[in-house]
Amino acid sequence: MSAGACDIDALVHARLDQMAGDLPALGVAVSGGGDSIALMHMVATWAAGRRIMVATVDHGLRSNSRAEAEAVARQAAAMGLPHRILTWQREEAFSGNLMADARNARLQLLSQWARDNDLAAIALGHTADDQAETLIMRLNRGAGVDGLGAMSARRHAREMLWLRPMLEITRQRLRDWLQARQLDWIDDPSNDNEDFERVRVRKSLKATGWSITAIADSAAHLREARDALTHYVLQACAEARFAQASMDLPLTALQDAPSEIQRRILLASARWITGQPYPPRRAGVANALAAVLAGRRVTLDGVLFHPRRDHLRIMREPAAALRAPPAQELWDNRWRITGLAPGQTISALGPDNLADTDWRDRGFSHDQAIASPAVYEETRMIAAPALQHHDIYAATPLRTATDFRRLVLAH
Repeated sequence: MSAGACDIDALVHARLDQMAGDLPALGVAVSGGGDSIALMHMVATWAAGRRIMVATVDHGLRSNSRAEAEAVARQAAAMGLPHRILTWQREEAFSGNLMADARNARLQLLSQWARDNDLAAIALGHTADDQAETLIMRLNRGAGVDGLGAMSARRHAREMLWLRPMLEITRQRLRDWLQARQLDWIDDPSNDNEDFERVRVRKSLKATGWSITAIADSAAHLREARDALTHYVLQACAEARFAQASMDLPLTALQDAPSEIQRRILLASARWITGQPYPPRRAGVANALAAVLAGRRVTLDGVLFHPRRDHLRIMREPAAALRAPPAQELWDNRWRITGLAPGQTISALGPDNLADTDWRDRGFSHDQAIASPAVYEETRMIAAPALQHHDIYAATPLRTATDFRRLVLAH
């Protein structure tokens, strides 16, 4: 079914049925632009008794951004939809890339809002134009299949399911849909600012007369190729074991796989260990893969790959764990520790405290044990809950085999 073969409402409703038909509640991210305003109205007519909530992120990057968010709130209220304005505290940004910081903040704020309100998924207003623009931008950066496949209709990230039910519809068709219903939207002036790469690409596509739908179709074909590669990554990792916040993979599964599958296994396993939202750089992965295939230990972005006879153990690099700041429940983005009393913190066990634990009996390697969590009062280690039973403290890895599969499938 294409956007040209049926009316827009029917297409979006069909996509929502496929993506969220079994969900009792759904969040909708609405900026106030035409795409997200159209999405909000179509979700509202699709809801059929489902609980729908709306959120707008105020980045505070323009003087009238708050007023625009309040305008969305009024539209949502007119449809009987609960609305929340989420405000970005800009001092939380660290990278120096304002647009990237804003995007990351937006996703984090929306994800937390949805989890706080028991929403299993958030619908986003991306269109065929966004697909086409993203493909061209990534092509200009030398992206591979993953990048050129652009956006997926369903994606798990930041502990949330993100849905894009309008990827087959062009921006102009949505504007026509809104105008036919006399619905207002906000035109963000930054959409004309050629300091931004996306704006330059958008204007270039319009000037050349290239078909948005044809380019978006190419992105869809590349996603199909990406999905095939993903299938074989999961097949190659079918015998992997996940325990103690580490992963063991039969070496033959890696050695016998094509180079692209090998690369993807290392990428996915590194991200599974660290929980980082983005993969390591391609050159670093290539160097790590060469070392592993040669039988050598190697580290990559804080992950240690250790070939051991017939299997590859993938674990946290001890030095990286020792650098992780003390925490009080979630530590090093890998472990959850319960039972802490006020004033107690979690840090890496380290090499000096190994003698007081049962790390060998628990099946830990020396490196795994050093990188495991320990409970401290000031500088005194009082428990190593991952390495020995304790009546008060318990340590649980944050990610399981299911999370690895989800990470491989996510794009």
